[in-house]
Order: sequence, then C-alpha cells, then structure tokens
Amino acid sequence: MNERRKIQLKLLTVITALLLVFVIILYNCIILTAQTLYPKKYSDLIEKVSTELEIESVLLYAMIETESGFDKDAVSDAGAMGLTQITPETFQWLQTKTKTSYGDEALFEPEISIYFGAFFIKLLLDEFKHVDVAFAAYHAGRGQVNEWLADPRYSSDGENLETIPFKDTSNYVKKINKNIKKYNNIYDMGYDYEKDI
Repeated sequence: MNERRKIQLKLLTVITALLLVFVIILYNCIILTAQTLYPKKYSDLIEKVSTELEIESVLLYAMIETESGFDKDAVSDAGAMGLTQITPETFQWLQTKTKTSYGDEALFEPEISIYFGAFFIKLLLDEFKHVDVAFAAYHAGRGQVNEWLADPRYSSDGENLETIPFKDTSNYVKKINKNIKKYNNIYDMGYDYEKDI
C-alpha cells in the first residue's frame, strides 16, 4: 500500500471517529433537552406511590406534567390545588375512602398531592378500565363520564369514548396521551400504552 493510500485511510478513520463523537453529543443534547421539557421531578415520591398503589409511574408523571407542570403551589380557576390539581371537595371525598383527615392546604404538600392524585386515578382506572376514560373522569367527573358512556352518540360499547363532547376534556385527554408517550419514550419506561386504549 502506498503512502498516499495510508494517509487517506487515516484521514477517513479520523473523520469517521469525529462524526461518531458528534452524533453521540447531538443525541445526548436531544435527550437532555427532552428531559428538561418533560422532567421527572419528585421521582422518589412518584415511584414509591406507583409501587404501593400498583399504578404505572409513567401515568403519574404525565398527569402531573399536564395538571400543574410540577408546580406544587398551582391553583386552578376551579379551585383545584397542588401538583395533581385536586379540588377540596374531591379531596374530602377521597379522604373518606382512605380514612384520613387533612385540611385543604395539605394539597400543597407534594407527598399528599401525589398520593391522593394517584389514589384517585387508580380508583378511576379500576372503575373504567381504560386510560382515556379514566383521565376523562379525572377531568370532567365520574358522573359526567358515566352519562357519556351511556349515550350512543359518544360511546358505542358503554366502555370506551369515541367522542368526548366537552372540548376542554377532549383536549385534556389528548394532552395526557401526548405526555404519556413522551415520558415513555424519553425515559424508556416500557409502558405498553396500546393495551389500555
């Protein structure tokens, strides 16, 4: 092999190595950006509660991102409070099931908000069996969703919602779905989303 050919091979090897380094750096930048946009804040609390209540943690991350953007002090126009945006009325109802007694201000405590948000969505998943329907109930209320399920304009089988007539709730469920997919992909959480829809 002549000298010129050796130089060309060395140059090609260096260029290939540099391209590989560039691709790795670019990939890491994309992942870091995605993780900044979809953070896993309060992961210790979320993972603990998801194990305790046997609920996929990806659902909790997606719910909290959708509800409050991980702002523990968030308050909605409807008076929903904390990370998981539970109203005081719903909080009192949930406490009758957990046999606890907290004041409404406890919803601003991450541990309380995450536990009761997870407990509530777990109840709804057990009742409605489908992620979309459960989150529609989280947003619009169980009674409202049961009305939609009984109406053939919105549900052909009484279990799934083909149409969600409230635009706010429809947009909420779409955002939850987007966030579930984002968290699942960014963090490789292994959630089989298709089995629940």
